[in-house]
Amino acid sequence: MGAIKRHLSIAGIAALALASVQAVAEPAKVAQGKAAELGVMSVSLKDAVKLNYGLQGQLQGAGTPNEAGIGGFLPLRVGTQSVTFLDVLANVNFADYSGYSSIINTTVAGGTISTSTRLGQRWLNGDRSWMYGVNFGYDSRPMATGPADTGVNVSGSQTVFFQQLALNAEAVSDKWNALGYWLMPIGQYGWGSNTVPMLNSVYNGDSLNTIGGDLAYNFTPDLKLSLGYYYQDGDLNSGDSSGVKTRLSYNIANGLTAGFTYSYDAAFQSVATGDIKWRFVPTALGASSSRNNQTSNFAIRALSMTPSDRDIRVHDCHATLLQSIGGGGGQGGTVVCTN
Repeated sequence: MGAIKRHLSIAGIAALALASVQAVAEPAKVAQGKAAELGVMSVSLKDAVKLNYGLQGQLQGAGTPNEAGIGGFLPLRVGTQSVTFLDVLANVNFADYSGYSSIINTTVAGGTISTSTRLGQRWLNGDRSWMYGVNFGYDSRPMATGPADTGVNVSGSQTVFFQQLALNAEAVSDKWNALGYWLMPIGQYGWGSNTVPMLNSVYNGDSLNTIGGDLAYNFTPDLKLSLGYYYQDGDLNSGDSSGVKTRLSYNIANGLTAGFTYSYDAAFQSVATGDIKWRFVPTALGASSSRNNQTSNFAIRALSMTPSDRDIRVHDCHATLLQSIGGGGGQGGTVVCTN
């Protein structure tokens, strides 16, 4: 009986000790969670969202040029949960790869400067786990042209000025990013004007109205994969089609990001391109490899990221001129593609 009593006493003491540990551990977990949440909420956006600037470059893609340039993000107004911002880019456009046109037939020559401006508003949800935003802006692209990559002899190569308005909507959390965008050509060669420029003696050019959306998943704080769909429409009609794209990006170091994009549509077929961006970000949140409170840090960092989808997309075709109108950048008119 004495042995039984001793075993029961030991079991009772062990049970009491376990219960005590659990009683202490549960409040500790709750306290830790509240401390993390409190730490996130105590971050001042005026300290976290600052002017940033840097360099960016990309290889030619589906209707877009080889280019490199500078850019900057300027917070105009920073509140307790929101930011109003201005983001500007200026890129030097370089020539297409030898014998390979980025706009289908006519090669693009270098030496022009394209610009992009975005004015936007971003805000955080109540617990700062999501960032939502909208931005709109204006893009310009003077496009110089060279020989055709089709073997057709062309003459009278022109430099043509394209413009567009852009509207973006975005949502960012620690794991998911969602983006919707609309790129609408305006000006002399705007969408729906049925006026397209002659690029040379054979081919006409056309900037594409593009509507699309991307959904991205963050595998790690530094590695992100996105899938997207877009529809493009132009006055030449030969470029009208749906397309899909995927992009893999990696944050090499704090502010230095490299990406690879693959797209397919009926007009440009399969196109692969790469890009790199280096932004100098004076932030109080630290480098990506040592971030704490990652959920909220993603949302807060997203308040000062540069918007995407900034290029004017152009394609060309051999067209029959139905109505001559003349004008800067070469003769234009209502055309029907014959190829």
